[in-house]
Amino acid sequence: MISQLLEILVALILAPLLMGWINAWRAWLQNKSAPSLLQPYRTLHKLFHKESVVAETAMPLFRIAPYLVFGCMALACGIVPTLSTDLPMAPAADAIALVGVFALARVFSALAAMDIGTSFGTMGARREMMIGFLAEPALLMVLFTASLITRSTSLASIVHTLASQKFVIYPSLLFSGAAFLLVLLAENARVPVDNPTTHLELTMIHEALILEYSGRHLALIEWAVALKLFAYTCIGAALFFPWGLAQANAPEALLLALPVLVVKLAAAGVVLAMIETVNAKMRIFRVPEFLATAFLLAVIALLVHVLLGA
Repeated sequence: MISQLLEILVALILAPLLMGWINAWRAWLQNKSAPSLLQPYRTLHKLFHKESVVAETAMPLFRIAPYLVFGCMALACGIVPTLSTDLPMAPAADAIALVGVFALARVFSALAAMDIGTSFGTMGARREMMIGFLAEPALLMVLFTASLITRSTSLASIVHTLASQKFVIYPSLLFSGAAFLLVLLAENARVPVDNPTTHLELTMIHEALILEYSGRHLALIEWAVALKLFAYTCIGAALFFPWGLAQANAPEALLLALPVLVVKLAAAGVVLAMIETVNAKMRIFRVPEFLATAFLLAVIALLVHVLLGA
């Protein structure tokens, strides 16, 4: 249980820092003055100390949704092996359950956005569900490719098998990695699919979902967004760079796994910042083509493994 609780605690602490790291690198690459790495923590502190203003027409779902979304993202971070592969949740939660947790959070976010009845909320909910409808099959195909290699759908078993065997380059994992990167950008509202800092009515997706939130509700949603990005980054690191994770509940192994995780997150943050800097946001009508490419790459990865065994 120590490793399980430590994973969730590390996710809660490092997720805002990852957002600050990416924002800082985006500013540096654009020759701008970078905000402080601690800015996300300051934003969360400010929002938690503000009063939550709720519309008169809001139903209880609108108030409950931020807590549900935050809980789903924290649970997802507990399922993903970030520090150790020996987790109590591993036998009960596999790759399919992880995708289900992400889908559950998306459904509650969309329902809460439509609850108020504003045009922006309904528009954002429709766009969010469209992206989820196209991204989830691609993510499942990526996870199925890894599960065929390791003969298990448990993320902990997949990572343990890939990390303990000899270094082998799987062509199927190369295609899966490309597909996973596209899914990560789409699911986390990053450029080129969405701009997380925009407030333009015709282009925003994620922002349209949370326009009516304020105070602690908005803080929970922003924290959940950071946790989701942290979880997706850790999934990619665990599947394609599984080395450095603790194989047992040894305190020494967990302490050694923490700096390795920080290095992986730092490298992933720089890569994401570079991708967002060199790309422009695409039109919303091009997003299905973008995610169809991700699904096609994931299917190719699956076929390469089935036909070639590699």
